[in-house]
Amino acid sequence: MQVEGIGALLIVQRTDLFYFSGTAQNGLLFLPLDGDPLLFIKKYLPRAQAETPLEKVIGVQSIKEIPDSIRELHGPLPDVVGLELDVMPVNDFNFYRHLFAAHLYVDASTAILRVRMLKSDWEITQMEQAAESSKQTFEYMRRTLCPGLSEMEFAGLFETFARTRGHGGHLKVRNYQALGYPWHVLSGSSGGMVGLLDSPASGQGTSAAFPCGAGPKKLVTGEPIMVDMGFVYNGYHMDETRMFAIDSMPDKALRACEAAITIHNAVIPQCRPGTSAETLFKFAEEMAVELGYADQFLGPPGHKVRFIGHGIGLELIEPPFIAQGKPDILQPGMTLALEPKMVFEGEFAAGVESVIHITSNGAQLLSKIPVETFVADFA
Repeated sequence: MQVEGIGALLIVQRTDLFYFSGTAQNGLLFLPLDGDPLLFIKKYLPRAQAETPLEKVIGVQSIKEIPDSIRELHGPLPDVVGLELDVMPVNDFNFYRHLFAAHLYVDASTAILRVRMLKSDWEITQMEQAAESSKQTFEYMRRTLCPGLSEMEFAGLFETFARTRGHGGHLKVRNYQALGYPWHVLSGSSGGMVGLLDSPASGQGTSAAFPCGAGPKKLVTGEPIMVDMGFVYNGYHMDETRMFAIDSMPDKALRACEAAITIHNAVIPQCRPGTSAETLFKFAEEMAVELGYADQFLGPPGHKVRFIGHGIGLELIEPPFIAQGKPDILQPGMTLALEPKMVFEGEFAAGVESVIHITSNGAQLLSKIPVETFVADFA
């Protein structure tokens, strides 16, 4: 804030509010460069007071009361105020701009996300708990998978189980056009369907109104089944993919799964502090070419995505992005979802995804699910 000349932040977005205050109750956080933060809660004050470690928590009946309270408790509003302009609707911006008498409003989202990008030990502990519960859920998938279930029925079964292991259900995504969901089950030809997602494959989805993820297609023996599941525990996410099959998997799909795992396992040792995101992307892309999957890597020709991984934490997708052209440098404390995937358009998808933690001297897997392809013997 000091470097960018920001005198105070007005933090409104619910995930950022939780990060800086410890509560996601309905309110606004005034975070000044100098002085104590002021947490204003419209609803519900007793829960916010019990959840936040902040000392100055003020109940308000209306957001319009806040400027006078800031003047009374802090002093004049700074000339430059930062807002989360990457996600704040224009109508909300106009409301705050007229309510608070600052001279200049700037986008503080990059600064906020830069801080959130580096996880504390406590945050890593939350993600480790999420990883353990996610592992149990994938084990449940192995026991439950059978022919005749639709993709959505199978997803409903494992999501129900995940709830018994602490899964919060609602995946947080920052893009206002995106909707986080945990039922990305793509079997056979569903895995070869591209679509609206910024992902190698979108799947069929439940209808034209929600054209991604699991759909009505039935699971059958002898075809590849991709399960990409997001698990959230105490606000912190895991994003993991494993491949399944019932009784057997075609050799073509099995070889593609093995290639994805080979790339996954080779990239992890390269994830060291000081390495650039672009370097990792090029490394993975060159491996895909060497393994014979240049056309299928990260989507079919003409529909490829340009990343093999992304940051993860309080939101399913966060900076940094392990992507083409991204100069971001890995630092200790970052957590990344690494996801090399292949798409054979109209046929199937193959891939793997795990979450890693960048440490002071390398990377360690936070994911606890074995990195392998699971073929269930239904007979």
